[in-house]
Amino acid sequence: MNDDLPTDFWVSAQIRIAAQSGVPIVLIHKGDPSSGTVLLKINRLDGTNIVLSQIRLDEERVWSPVSDKPTLSDSEADAYLARQVDFDPDVWVLEIEDKQGRCWFPGRVLSPTERLA
Repeated sequence: MNDDLPTDFWVSAQIRIAAQSGVPIVLIHKGDPSSGTVLLKINRLDGTNIVLSQIRLDEERVWSPVSDKPTLSDSEADAYLARQVDFDPDVWVLEIEDKQGRCWFPGRVLSPTERLA
C-alpha cells in the first residue's frame, strides 16, 4: 500500500483496475478506513486458493503467503481469514476470482519458501 493513501481509497482503486480487465474482487471484510492490514484470498476457481498478507520487508511492502503450502482449499482459506478477522477487526479481507492466480495489487509476491508471515 502507498503509505500516503488511506486503505479504503487504495483498495477501491485496485478493485476498479481489476474490474476493467473483467476480474472481480469482492470485499469480504472492511477494516479500518485509514489503515489496517490487507489480506487477499486469490480464488483460482478450481477449489484452490492463495492467501496473501501484506507485510513490510525492510522498506518495501510485499505480499507474503500465509502458508508454506502452495495453495489452500476453500475451507482452509476461509477458516484462516475468519480467525484473522476475529483477532483483528481492523483487517481488510478481499477475494480475487482469477483462474491465473494473479494478485492484482502492487507489490512483490513472495514464494511460499520465502514467506515471512
